[in-house]
Amino acid sequence: MVLAALFGAGVAAGQAPWDFWWIALPALGLLTALIAGEGRTTRLVWLGWTGGTGYFAACLFWIVEPFLIDVARHGWMAPFALVFMAVGMALFWALAAGIAALGPGGGARALGFALGLAATDLLRTYLFTGFPWALIGHVWIGTPVMQAAAWIGPIGLTLITTLAVAAPFLARGLAGRMGLAGLSALALGGIWAGGVHRLDMPETPRDPAIRVRLVQPDADQHLKWQGDMWKVFLDRLLTASAAPAEKPLDLIVWPETAVPYLLERSGTFFADEVAVASGGVPVATGIQRIEGARFFNSLVVADGHGRIIGIYDKWHLVPFGEYVPLAELAAKFGIAAFAAQEGYGYTAGPGARTLDLGRAGKVLPLICYEAVFPQDLSSAPDRADWVLQVTNDGWFGNLAGPYQHLAQARLRAVEQGLPLLRAANTGVTAVIDAKGRVLETVPLNTEGWIDADVPPALAPTVYARSGDLPATILLTLSLLALAAARWRQSR
Repeated sequence: MVLAALFGAGVAAGQAPWDFWWIALPALGLLTALIAGEGRTTRLVWLGWTGGTGYFAACLFWIVEPFLIDVARHGWMAPFALVFMAVGMALFWALAAGIAALGPGGGARALGFALGLAATDLLRTYLFTGFPWALIGHVWIGTPVMQAAAWIGPIGLTLITTLAVAAPFLARGLAGRMGLAGLSALALGGIWAGGVHRLDMPETPRDPAIRVRLVQPDADQHLKWQGDMWKVFLDRLLTASAAPAEKPLDLIVWPETAVPYLLERSGTFFADEVAVASGGVPVATGIQRIEGARFFNSLVVADGHGRIIGIYDKWHLVPFGEYVPLAELAAKFGIAAFAAQEGYGYTAGPGARTLDLGRAGKVLPLICYEAVFPQDLSSAPDRADWVLQVTNDGWFGNLAGPYQHLAQARLRAVEQGLPLLRAANTGVTAVIDAKGRVLETVPLNTEGWIDADVPPALAPTVYARSGDLPATILLTLSLLALAAARWRQSR
């Protein structure tokens, strides 16, 4: 069991910020070997669960950071959060190991585990509003293999990874296993080469160009609402917006909840301060707003005169961060939504949409956590020219969280064939092209801004049109075939 946990932690080495895919693959292979060599179903499930616990503990150790923002109120929950998150998410790997038990032999168990891991990655993408963080396929982010996501998406990346690792176990002798390992390496090498080719393909420049300024005020979450610090951070945003630009700007972007007022109580702030500072350039900013007793985490766009011309309300909210399931019951135990300023949390907006910003093009807005969900981008009613993410990664701390969030934004760009620009309070603010390459950044915990042309968009990808449906069908048929083989053997 200890070995399984260690191998699971080794698989986590492939996630950001380490990106050691060359450690993750052998570690997954060793865990698969344990699964393939075990014939008892109960022990198989325990091996999967302990391997998953090691994996998720190593991937999600940063989850304690939000509980340390207000230590007096939430600090006591930090260790419980990590433990419960790790052992709870590991249940998906236990399920994958249970699927492996359907296999009639060692090779079939390895294949079942490979299919099970991909199936449970798909399951946790959607189940209970979803949490597709640290999918196995994410180990390829930043490598040419990531380009395959334009066709097969993140679940497809997981599937090719787990199948490549499991393939050698389908042979019985050492020579056969070495041969299949070589074929797996060749297959991955072919996908890698295809990714290199895609990266080298020329792109048509955007005409006319769209010039955007992304502002990062370095508003530390510990200080954001303390005393007069909100004035300090607001002044940073206004000063950065007023800074001279080498080329005319079409849009200035501030991060999530950048404005310290409710929209309805901001008075003439946008007309008298924002419009003056921006020199008549439209500004998109994160802000909270209220309708009756409902609060929303929103992105608003003000034109060059300070008039609000677009509003987007975040609709994929963070459980326990922005709303509390069974809120009244949770309140009896002192559990409230972290990020929300009032009541039990925010109200979800109506859904994905695009905003037509004139010269700045048609934008698909995302607020923070929404960039984690590939299906959210595909659910927009029409195709955007580019994706805009405003985020407050100050909640994620200074360790792995912000970098894993950035990595997933890169994958969203590849899946959709659209450039993605993100503005963060503490970082990482970035310009990402439609192939997932990070072109410019403001590093973590740094005050600054980026002036950049929006990279060109590509044609709609296969994944943008089909989503996870092909992977779902393939996995369903494969699992049914595995179950049928087990049933025939048991007769």
